[in-house]
Amino acid sequence: MPKQRLAVLGSTGSIGRNTLDVAARHAHAYEVVALAASTSVDELAAQCAQWRPRVAAMASAPHAAQLAEKLKSEGVPTQVLAGAQAAEEIAAAADVDVVMGAIVGAAGLAPCMAAARAGKRLLLANKEALVVGGDIFLAAVQQGGATLLPIDSEHSAIFQSLPADRSVWAEQVERIILTASGGPFRQRAPETLRDVTPEQACAHPNWRMGRKISVDSATMMNKALEVIEARWLFDVAPESIEVLIHPQSVIHSMVRYRDGSMLAQLGTPDMRTPISYGLAWPQRIESGAAALDFAALAPLTFEPADSAEHRARFPALALAWEALRAPRGTCAVLNAANEEAVAAFLQRRIRFTQMYEVVRATLDATDPGAPDSLETLLALHEAARAAAREQIARLAE
Repeated sequence: MPKQRLAVLGSTGSIGRNTLDVAARHAHAYEVVALAASTSVDELAAQCAQWRPRVAAMASAPHAAQLAEKLKSEGVPTQVLAGAQAAEEIAAAADVDVVMGAIVGAAGLAPCMAAARAGKRLLLANKEALVVGGDIFLAAVQQGGATLLPIDSEHSAIFQSLPADRSVWAEQVERIILTASGGPFRQRAPETLRDVTPEQACAHPNWRMGRKISVDSATMMNKALEVIEARWLFDVAPESIEVLIHPQSVIHSMVRYRDGSMLAQLGTPDMRTPISYGLAWPQRIESGAAALDFAALAPLTFEPADSAEHRARFPALALAWEALRAPRGTCAVLNAANEEAVAAFLQRRIRFTQMYEVVRATLDATDPGAPDSLETLLALHEAARAAAREQIARLAE
């Protein structure tokens, strides 16, 4: 078999680095032909020196210029592109077979859409593509003939636990259960959360992730976004999706069937497992992740995410079902407000608990309209971001 030609969008983030780790273990099977990052010039330069991709892209022209100068001085012949459309160009390029979509936030939607329209094997680690894009994004996947494979550990677990024949899902599946670790504040008194610092919020007990997704995990907004993603990925009603807190992060998610059977995917909390599954599907390859040792496992515990205490601790979670019941575009508003709120919290402009206040107020103040294209979705997202910034300014006064 010829090598699969791989493009990694978001190559300097945790998902991108893990993707390259898996690819390096199977250098006979994968050729890295394109890389894209936002601002990490030195790390992307090192990746280019190792992989010698045809092209690399950075989000801004100044960062791209720095990268080009660095690669030239080191004799690395990689072509450097700049700007938001550079990642789209890479995703749709003729010499790319597989696209890892790991750009954080709504910025990843357009490149993932480009990969979908070009019929690529798209490994989707950017949940916002479905949260914001919804049925518009899925229409692009269908029209382009792309193969869409989920990389979030929870959605990969569900995909692995479902029948290979998608046509029987509706008649056989009763419920999808997303597990959640509960993050660093699972047992913290809700009334103390207003004093949480960015450093505390980013200290996840099980997973090593970027700052934005770590904060989302601490508020459980990440789980709200994953509920929305699951609704579109698996074509299920929102009422058929449940969240269960599982602090050990061993069971990554479950599917309950109509006959009472429950299928689950288990593993160590290592993103290389779902990444390797996406790269090799329908085959399986060695990922580098350690195998579970059941004899050494601590007890596995579970808590209802909708208990009164957890609802007080994690009010953002309920927004998923609210947004899915609301008019089209509401999920895009939710995502935009959260991106702005998390950025403001990390900059210490608002308190931890005020992130929810920003999102709630933005949802109330923004008309979601009826977006019917990528352009209208992105315009709505920007309008919602502006509305969220107004809410943040009021809180920060």
